Amino acid sequence: MYASTEEDNVNIWLELRRVPMEKDRLITAEPSVKAANQYKSTSINNSEEGDDDELLDITEEPGTSRRRTSSRGIIDIATGSPLVETIETNPLEATHYEDFHTIDWVRDTQRYRSRRKAIQKNRRESCWDAIKAATDAGAGWIVVLLVGIAAGTCAGIIDIGAGWLSDLKMGVCRDAFWLNQEECCWIQNDTDTGFSPTEGCDQWFTWAEMCHHMNIDAGAYVINYLFYVLWAVFMASLAVLLVRAFAPYACGSGIPEIKTILSGFIMRGYLGKWTLLIKSTTMMLAVAAGLSLGKEGPLVHVACCCGNIFTYLFPKYSRNEAKKREVLSAASAAGVSVAFGAPIGGVLFSLEEISYYFPLKTLWRSFFCALVAAFVLRSINPFGTEHLVMFYVEYDTPWFFFELIPFMLLGVLGGLYGAFFIKTNLRWCKFRKTSRLRQLPVIEVIGLTFVTAVISYPNPYTRENTSELIATLFRECGPEDNFDLCDYKRNYTRVDQVDYPNVKAGPGVDRAMWQLSLALLFKAIITVFTFGIKVPAGLFIPSMAVGAIGGRMVGVFIEQLAVQHPDWFIFESCTAAGKCITPGLYAMVGAAATLGGVTRMTVSLVVIMFELTGGLMYIVPLMVAILISKWVGDAFGKEGIYDGHIRLNGYPFLDSKRDFGHTSLAADVMRPRRTDPPLSVITQDAMTVEDLETLTAETAYNAYPVIVSKESQRLVGLVYRRELVRAVKQARFSQEDIVSQSIVYFSNHVPRYTTPGTPTPLKLVNILDPCPFQITDQTPMSTVVDMFRKLGLRTCLVTHNGRLLGIITKKDVLRHIALLDNQDPDSIMFH
Repeated sequence: MYASTEEDNVNIWLELRRVPMEKDRLITAEPSVKAANQYKSTSINNSEEGDDDELLDITEEPGTSRRRTSSRGIIDIATGSPLVETIETNPLEATHYEDFHTIDWVRDTQRYRSRRKAIQKNRRESCWDAIKAATDAGAGWIVVLLVGIAAGTCAGIIDIGAGWLSDLKMGVCRDAFWLNQEECCWIQNDTDTGFSPTEGCDQWFTWAEMCHHMNIDAGAYVINYLFYVLWAVFMASLAVLLVRAFAPYACGSGIPEIKTILSGFIMRGYLGKWTLLIKSTTMMLAVAAGLSLGKEGPLVHVACCCGNIFTYLFPKYSRNEAKKREVLSAASAAGVSVAFGAPIGGVLFSLEEISYYFPLKTLWRSFFCALVAAFVLRSINPFGTEHLVMFYVEYDTPWFFFELIPFMLLGVLGGLYGAFFIKTNLRWCKFRKTSRLRQLPVIEVIGLTFVTAVISYPNPYTRENTSELIATLFRECGPEDNFDLCDYKRNYTRVDQVDYPNVKAGPGVDRAMWQLSLALLFKAIITVFTFGIKVPAGLFIPSMAVGAIGGRMVGVFIEQLAVQHPDWFIFESCTAAGKCITPGLYAMVGAAATLGGVTRMTVSLVVIMFELTGGLMYIVPLMVAILISKWVGDAFGKEGIYDGHIRLNGYPFLDSKRDFGHTSLAADVMRPRRTDPPLSVITQDAMTVEDLETLTAETAYNAYPVIVSKESQRLVGLVYRRELVRAVKQARFSQEDIVSQSIVYFSNHVPRYTTPGTPTPLKLVNILDPCPFQITDQTPMSTVVDMFRKLGLRTCLVTHNGRLLGIITKKDVLRHIALLDNQDPDSIMFH
């Protein structure tokens, strides 16, 4: 991860030197020997990237018409000079990047510092400037406050809407159709806490009862079954059609794309207002349709959309892509905060899993944003329980040392399922991309929804909403619970149970185990085909459901083992401690282990689960299970599901968590290679205006190395395509004596007199970058990869003893890594 506690890691050191000239003076910024030996980072657009804004920013100083200030120095221009061409740009103007291109971290950071310096300089000139300076200084806190409020509000609306639509498949509240199943029964205070909370609720009507079929028989079952399937197919169809028609970027989880965007990639529209609106709406429909997906992952995307929209209110962020990503990091923390009710876990999730650049001030703002989002969601109270999530639990039973063995077993099973899911899902998604199925996303969603609904309804544990299923599995059985999973042969009148206070399982528990076994098999398989379809589809909840089912089954097994064999030495501590085994705890540990195996999250996942339980005593079981899950999963593959989808989609993401252990050199990666055409270069004093116009017209490169001559190949500097084109056009427009055959000079050594009959030369040394980032051909690629990761570079030049040999771009690095990993190097989506 490209992280730093101070922004000064990307400083650009420049030293100014005056260069006298005969008719005019040009003062350019040239590095001294000391500065040249220090780090100088200048990121370059490569041949396959889009145009950049000018790196040379020049504005007039007030009070004079001859002096110009620039990020590289001061330019004094004599009126009518035929040798100097200037570029008039605003150094504070927004940096514009084309779609599907990377940003220049170093340049954006420099532009931010220049802007801040200008604001601080002007704040004492007037009260208005002082107010602007204060507003700009507090813009970071203001924007994360707005993002937190918006994220909490969106999450509350989505939770309420998803709950109502999910219950709509089962029936309707006849007197108040806008209420869900639980709220409808609250009206008459007739809510049961069992598995079927509406038994005896007169206000809630199933669809069979709405069709005037009041008997509970096969006919009512068929009618309810039919309406369940029809509602599911209708909701899924509406969701996929809305996504396809209005916001194609609203599909999927969004976390792989958010990770790529935070690494510096531009995806126009992915965080736009239409994506926010459509994803928020279709998320409710997709979850209510009963598909094996969740809304927790897409909530991160929704929060980042809110963050992106609010940044346009503040020029500090709207005109600087690097600064904007600090807000997006805070927004992703808010998304996880409202998804799990875990503000601290959300911040750690953003740090561990999402963010690429995470300075210390972003950590503080992320925590503040997550806190505000959780507070707003708590105020909305979407579940009516004063908790932020439906499956919040509070256990009071301690765990015992011998239970570490089943906890470790759950960790192994979670890692195995994680490895299985990642491999099978990536293969299925690859098949979807390369087969005819890619052209039929609507048919795929409708067909998958139909199959899911038909199979889910007969089993009560797959029929209900997945979040409700997790809440049921996490629950600790009490005297008031009368559903199958809590059907124990209890005798509450006896107080002389000295051997073992737990009791034997009744027939309901045995029946629930068979149903949970079928639900486990179905959920584990159907999630493979669901994740990646063209509707909002999160992975947190389905993965947790699979692990919770397996964990609950293991917990019931250990519980009954202790009941049947209380004299075993491992259960000796249970006699004195009272109730010994809590199956709900096993479900929670299994859910964490499975989610960790799928996503390879560690610290943030432990904190999230800790905040869900509200107790410190279960941290050790969670840590053990999650750590073992990661170890087992890493034995089959190092990448998590999100990294796998980044690679599958070809996003240009350099993973900072992976080590580059190969021994290749820069010479092995640089271009041009033997089969490539020669590198397009510019000589400093031998090319005409027509040559430069031809070069820029016939090539798509966005930066051209400048050399002394074709023979020496000595590197002079670098010229950016956009600056070159603009300078030549401006020179032709403003000076009549600049013609196609005018010689262009990229140095200060210009002939004092011109030969009679020869065109006036054009001097463009002011657009030359005299010290681009460069390495030698023998630099290890491990060092080069670290430079690209930690400094945010996009391009560097390769030299040998000062002679230009080639160029390495970010795409070259990604292709090289893919080639070494036996992957297709041409799959990298990069321009």
